[in-house]
Amino acid sequence: METQEKIEFPGLPLAVYREIAAHLRQVEGIEVGLIPQASSEFNYNQSQISGLWISAIPNSGSESQQRVQQILAHYQNRYGVS
Repeated sequence: METQEKIEFPGLPLAVYREIAAHLRQVEGIEVGLIPQASSEFNYNQSQISGLWISAIPNSGSESQQRVQQILAHYQNRYGVS
């Protein structure tokens, strides 16, 4: 069974979300998608994207999961989000 996880980086621009998704898609056994912003009110400081969903196919292995965590940690450090 696939496990799906939602990742949110509040305030991150659309371009950076796309960069993260492209980076994660390079990991074997990992699928990624962008979650559109659900808020009906425009806020200049809010991203057009509310987050990412990440799915790991069965048997993707701990190496793939570790790589995903490294990629996410890189972007958290780079953009100062938690």
